[in-house]
Amino acid sequence: MIHFPSKQPHVQTTIFTKMSQMALDEGALNLSQGFPSFDCSEELQALVQFYSKGHNQYAPMAGIPALRQSIAQKTASFYGIDLNPATEITVVSGATEALFAAVHCCVSPGDEVIMFDPSYDAYDPMVRLAGGIPVHIALSAQAGFQIDWSILAQKINPKTRAIMVNSPHNPTGAVWSQADLDALADILKGTQILLISDEVYEHIVFDGKSHASVLLHPELRKRSFVCGSFGKTYHVTGWKIGYCLAPAYLTAEFRKLHQWVTFSTVTPLQHALADFIKIPKHYLELSDFYQKKRDLFVGFFQNSRWKILPSQGSFFQCLDYAAISDEADVDLADRLTREIKVASIPISVFYETAPTDKILRFCFAKSDEMLSEAAQRLAAL
Repeated sequence: MIHFPSKQPHVQTTIFTKMSQMALDEGALNLSQGFPSFDCSEELQALVQFYSKGHNQYAPMAGIPALRQSIAQKTASFYGIDLNPATEITVVSGATEALFAAVHCCVSPGDEVIMFDPSYDAYDPMVRLAGGIPVHIALSAQAGFQIDWSILAQKINPKTRAIMVNSPHNPTGAVWSQADLDALADILKGTQILLISDEVYEHIVFDGKSHASVLLHPELRKRSFVCGSFGKTYHVTGWKIGYCLAPAYLTAEFRKLHQWVTFSTVTPLQHALADFIKIPKHYLELSDFYQKKRDLFVGFFQNSRWKILPSQGSFFQCLDYAAISDEADVDLADRLTREIKVASIPISVFYETAPTDKILRFCFAKSDEMLSEAAQRLAAL
C-alpha cells in the first residue's frame, strides 16, 4: 500500500449515502435522501428522446446558447431581472458543482467563509479543500432556524471572504423574507464580501410566501453566485444539471474553475431543458404540488407524540421526537430504519457542534402512498 496524507482526514461517507444504503439493505421506506420517488413529466421525456439524436457531442463549456437564453427569459419573467446569457449564466453538472466552483474561484488559503448550521454537509469540506476556514453560526430550532443578523455582523472581520446562504433551507424548510435580504445588505454594504447562495428549492415555497432570492436586492446581486438546480424543479435529480447566475466579473472567474471540473454538461438534456423551461406551469405549480404532500404527511402527526416543526419551503419536514425518546438523533434514525422500516436524516450531522435537539428530517418528495404508510408507522410510536 502506498501511503499519502489525506486531504480530508475527518471526512466520512455522507449521511445521505449511509441512510439510503441502509434503507435499501433493510427494505425501508426511504424518506432520507432528497430525491423524488416519481418520474419527470412525459413531455420532458419526449424532448430528451427527440434531442438524443444529433446532439451527442460536447456542449459549449458555458452551456448551449439556447438553454442559457431560456434561463435568462425565465429569470426575467419570474424575478423581473435581466441577465446576459453570454456573460452571466453558466450551465453546470449539478448545483453541487456550482457551489464547488464558486467557492474555489474566490476562496484562498486563510480566507474565512461563514455558513449557518444546520448547513448542507458539502459546504464545509468545499471551503477546507480551497484552504479556507469555515466559520459556523448555529441556528436555533426554538427560533424557527431564523438568522440573528446581529450575530453575523459580529463574526465579520477582514479575513471574511464569503458567506454561504441557503433559502429555502435544507434541512429545516425555513425561508427568507425581504426583511432578511435588507438586513444582510445593510451588513455587507461597503465590504468586499461575496455571497454564495444555494437556491435549489426556489420554486418550492409554501403558504402563499414567495422566494426571496438574493437576485432581488441590488446590493446582494452584485456580489452573488446564485446556484440553481433543474433536478429539484423538474424531478430529474439524476440528470445532475444546474446553473450559476452571477455578474459578469464573477462569472468569468467561475468559468475558469468550471472548465477544469466538468468542462461541459450532457448535451441532449440541455436541449430538452431549453424547450421545457418555456412552459412556466411546470415550475409555477410546483409549490402547490409539494404543499399538498407536506400537508398530507404532517396530517398524520397532529395527535401524535411528534412535534411538527414549520416547513415553509423545500421538500423536507422536520419532526421533534423529544416526547418519544431520549436517544441521540443518529441512533434513533438508525433504529427506525431497522425496526419500522422508515429511513430519515438526523439533523445533528449538519452542525459543526451537534445540538441537544431531538429532531429528524423527512423528505416528502415521495408518492402519496409511501408518505401515508411511512407517516402511519411513525405516528404510532
